[in-house]
Amino acid sequence: MRLKSAMLVLASSAMLAGCTSGLNIFGRDRPDEMAVSRQAPLAVPPDFALTPPEPGAPRPQEPTASQQALEALFGGPAARSGVETSAVMKAGSADAGIRSAVGDPDTHTVDKGVVTRDIVAAPEGDGRNAQAVIPG
Repeated sequence: MRLKSAMLVLASSAMLAGCTSGLNIFGRDRPDEMAVSRQAPLAVPPDFALTPPEPGAPRPQEPTASQQALEALFGGPAARSGVETSAVMKAGSADAGIRSAVGDPDTHTVDKGVVTRDIVAAPEGDGRNAQAVIPG
């Protein structure tokens, strides 16, 4: 019984310690509820002749989905390494008619085999019916 009354006194004194107004026993700084000031009302900004966005139209500040995919896959443009820069400089610039000279009989080519020829000669498509064959 004595323990219960001591606990009750201790609990009630702890609750009353938070209600002190004049005595600052614990050194707490409480906000002054009378010192609250009012903020200025919000003002409507002037009309800058902005047109509302069209429903479903892409946002102008965001890149397209394909640009986002390329950025996610390749990380955007990167600086060339020293090796790549020297290789490009040694290669020089391509001739303007390089694509028409490929079928020329005087053009020297290397035979890469039947597999490479089949890959190059494969018809264009979406790849839906593509198959991988492992030679055995």
